[in-house]
Amino acid sequence: MSYRKLGRTSSQRKALLRDLTTDLIVNGSITTTEARAKEVRKMMDKMVTLAKKGDLASRRQAAAYIRNVVADVKENGDDIKVQSALQNLFDEIAPKYKDRNGGYTRMLKTMPRRGDGAPMVLLQLV
Repeated sequence: MSYRKLGRTSSQRKALLRDLTTDLIVNGSITTTEARAKEVRKMMDKMVTLAKKGDLASRRQAAAYIRNVVADVKENGDDIKVQSALQNLFDEIAPKYKDRNGGYTRMLKTMPRRGDGAPMVLLQLV
């Protein structure tokens, strides 16, 4: 098989990867185990590739995967603009990578997790 099971059932694994991918889009970086980060990196590359296409079909495919959470709230006088994670992906992240053909994330190793010694990494958007 070409993926890691991460010690979970398929529905739990899918939910975990969706949450971590959404968190990476919203925050720009996450700290997680190395195995999880390698799987999230695959999904994040697919999401950025969809966002770079920018058409309606790509937006719907990304919306089916990414959680509907608030990424940013901007106030401009009386106007309040709430931006979702999907809008953040298509409007801010994708234009940054229009000239890049892959490798949208960076993994930096950190100290092992206290307790079980699992290798931890900082996964961030380049």
